[in-house]
Amino acid sequence: MEKVTTKRMSLYSGRTHPALAAEVAEHLDIELGHPGLVQFANGEVRVRFGESIRGSDVFIMQTHCGHDGLSINDSIMEQLIMCDAAFRASAKRITAVCPFYGYARQDRKAEGREPITARLIADLFKAAGAKRMVSIDLHSGQIQGFFEGPVDHLTAMPVLENYVRKHAKDAPVIVAPDAGRIKVAERMSQHLGDLGADLAFIYKRRPKGTANVAEAKEVMGDVAGRLCIVIDDMIDSGGTICSAAEVMMARGATEVWAMATHAVLSGPAIDRLKNSVISKVVVTNTLPLSEEKQIDKIEVLSIAPLIADALSAVFDDTSVSEIFGGENQS
Repeated sequence: MEKVTTKRMSLYSGRTHPALAAEVAEHLDIELGHPGLVQFANGEVRVRFGESIRGSDVFIMQTHCGHDGLSINDSIMEQLIMCDAAFRASAKRITAVCPFYGYARQDRKAEGREPITARLIADLFKAAGAKRMVSIDLHSGQIQGFFEGPVDHLTAMPVLENYVRKHAKDAPVIVAPDAGRIKVAERMSQHLGDLGADLAFIYKRRPKGTANVAEAKEVMGDVAGRLCIVIDDMIDSGGTICSAAEVMMARGATEVWAMATHAVLSGPAIDRLKNSVISKVVVTNTLPLSEEKQIDKIEVLSIAPLIADALSAVFDDTSVSEIFGGENQS
């Protein structure tokens, strides 16, 4: 007997950022599934999918952050439980979609007796039954090697570049906030070469034994009389970008924009950005932005079309890298 099986795509979202998942589902022209999430009085979470997923290609989407009373650890655990539920419900393949990957900065031992938590998170997803992972602008490329299975590393660069093309009136200088982001800034300046874009970078110092403390010391490159665009993977406490902006303005820059994929914006970040010399803060919606963080300087761009294209390519077993011209791997 011969039987032709039909491939089915199922997309589910945790509670951290359902609006992004709903937007992705709309671009894919599918219905967002019902995960049947229940939280008990003691904080434990139970998942019971509202429809059969036997034989389905299941995508479980959750960005890792604290939101609406839930911590970043709650969001990670919730996604792990959903992956386990899908595995036990006989899903054909489970893909963990993590627009913002939690603990990504703990990717190595900077000092003795420290964990490599980014690897631990990858191991947990493997144990929960995830066979593939999709994430956007990981803090460092080696995290792709922590997960035992394919990792589709997306980048928000096309979205950010389109914004610059539409809104930059003068030839910009693309500025790397530290040595680790020079390659990304250089690529962006090359892509915007037709606008006359140049490259610069900030020399900064992070005092040993401190966290969320970085001092911008000097800018390497000519920024006098130019629009400067600082590009980074995330804005967390805002200290690095705000101090970098002050250095650039002191060196004669006419205007400073800050652009980042992930708007973590923790602690004093909003106050720092509000009182800084930065005129625009352009981020994507990989993370939810609560009402109190929606200040006039911040503009949020949608990353949903890129995620939808990537999930469609994974489902159809076609190349994800082709979406980005092969420039999404580092």
